[in-house]
Amino acid sequence: MKDFIVIATYTYPYEYTILKLLLEKEGIAHVFENETMVSVSPFYSNAIGGIKLRIHQKDYKVVKSIIEQLDHPSDLRVV
Repeated sequence: MKDFIVIATYTYPYEYTILKLLLEKEGIAHVFENETMVSVSPFYSNAIGGIKLRIHQKDYKVVKSIIEQLDHPSDLRVV
């Protein structure tokens, strides 16, 4: 965990479910800090600073790209 950095913060676990699956698929080492605490007591999320996504520094660009693609999906259209 020495070289891991916080790249994103979430309030609830459902906000990063797809991201978590993509990181596991790519084999990127990651940790969602405070995930268990918020799962047990969701109202503590703001008090403890949310759920922090920590990744290794060397994966920063790849993970940032994945997060940006999820924030701005280009292939989804409203019909």
